[in-house]
Amino acid sequence: MADSTEMRFWGWGSDADAGELQPHIEGWLAQQFGSPLQSPAAPPSEQDVRISKSKLSKRVASGLSSIVGAANVRNDRHARLIHSAGKSYLDLLTMRSGKRIPAPDAVVYPADHDSVRAVLKLCAKRGVAVVPFGGGTSVVGGVAPLRGDFESVIAVDLGRMRSLLALDETSRVGTFAAGLRGPELEHTLRAHNLTLGHFPQSFEFSTVGGWVATRSAGQASSGYGRIDDLIVGARMATPGAELNLEPNPGNAAGPNLRALVAGSEGALGVISEVSLQLSQLPEASRYEAWMVPSFASGADALRALEQAGLTPEIARCSDRGETEMGVAFSGLDGAKAKLLDRYLRGRGVEHGSLMILGWEGASGSIEGRRRAAVDVLGEFGAVALGRGAGRAWAQSRFHTPYLRDHLMSRGVMVETLETSTTWSNLISLYRAVDKVLAMQAVVVGCHISHLYQTGASLYFTFLTPQTANDAAGQWRQLKSAACQAIVDNGGAITHHHAIGVDHKPYLKAEDGAAGIAALRAVKRELDPSGVMNPGKLL
Repeated sequence: MADSTEMRFWGWGSDADAGELQPHIEGWLAQQFGSPLQSPAAPPSEQDVRISKSKLSKRVASGLSSIVGAANVRNDRHARLIHSAGKSYLDLLTMRSGKRIPAPDAVVYPADHDSVRAVLKLCAKRGVAVVPFGGGTSVVGGVAPLRGDFESVIAVDLGRMRSLLALDETSRVGTFAAGLRGPELEHTLRAHNLTLGHFPQSFEFSTVGGWVATRSAGQASSGYGRIDDLIVGARMATPGAELNLEPNPGNAAGPNLRALVAGSEGALGVISEVSLQLSQLPEASRYEAWMVPSFASGADALRALEQAGLTPEIARCSDRGETEMGVAFSGLDGAKAKLLDRYLRGRGVEHGSLMILGWEGASGSIEGRRRAAVDVLGEFGAVALGRGAGRAWAQSRFHTPYLRDHLMSRGVMVETLETSTTWSNLISLYRAVDKVLAMQAVVVGCHISHLYQTGASLYFTFLTPQTANDAAGQWRQLKSAACQAIVDNGGAITHHHAIGVDHKPYLKAEDGAAGIAALRAVKRELDPSGVMNPGKLL
């Protein structure tokens, strides 16, 4: 029952799309590190990975089979292995380590909301922990099969729940089963000249339910909105009851329970259906690159665009480190590289920051919006680089995780972290986190994206040679130092990666003791036995 969208258990995506590590990338990193990269390590086979023995009782397995059918309750090695982890750096280190890994005791595949609810009720009654599983793309430990105080744990895979359930074209509202993947959703909507406009880097493999559960922000969120901006209704099965929130454009009926579903991370229940606001499918698009004199001037330019209502659908600005990394990874050399260097030096931005802007919309609507934005950019010394670099970014924006796999196989730690803050604090926070990362990593870069009237997101990428005898400990030390710098300097502990396991120690600093207590009270009501995704979020 292998799935065509099933990812490699030890890395991202599929072998067919992985490509190779380009020699110019390897050469540039070797220069930065001061030594060659390691010889590539062969990826593990399934037989190389040792997994824990299943502890699910025959009684529980029989009960689950009576709900979803025996064929949809699997405890074979393959099913358990691919549901043993997400796609964080630490997850992939574990998969490649050769050590015994914890695995769910079984994987259950419900077909609809009612069967999900019946599975949860049975698990609550029998004391079996439940980990909801969509695309398995979590990078913060969100799908780790932790069992808490329970003897056994199952993964509830929503892969059979992948359909458009209802479409109100007049209202532009679509209701989707939670297991629907990004490409499937957009393909279905395209036939109706509609789009959700939600394109996270995990788009090819992540699911509607996963987006909502983690409060995802797509790369075009400045234009279309975050996923929590787009939710108009939701249905969530819980062990205690169910939440059925009908599609509604807005109301004042007490606290917004849709906001409670968004970001629940499987700790309250399983999101089974979501109603989302849609947009007209854009008829045209234009992506282009600019260079600004500095990261600070780029931040000012993006703020001016956003606060003037002129932000394009995609707007991002890289600092000098990420700009240099991007140019190096692009493979630009020879006469073209010299020509670009002369061009940038002649305009005083040779050490500047790269900006990518992307407009989407109806034919004829883009040029006027673009002209108004260009007038603003000119006030901040922006220099146009043309559409080639913008198109190159758009074409490769889902491919970066494959590069991480190649580099991990060559002994390189590759990690990302993100935060958000107000415009007035943005550069101060950036400098504080950048300083901490630069103390422990050789290559560090950052970009601004996901713009708001009040602030923006900072997204850091860092690379450094792995510590041979304790790569996991090296990661924990660096991650902890960076997270503490974020908390100490007024940043959100996460903007769109969610809490999971990795960020759980820092949630109290953001929400406060009373906020955490309120969330725990909600969990007691919806999940009184505590079986839902133990060890995550709270």
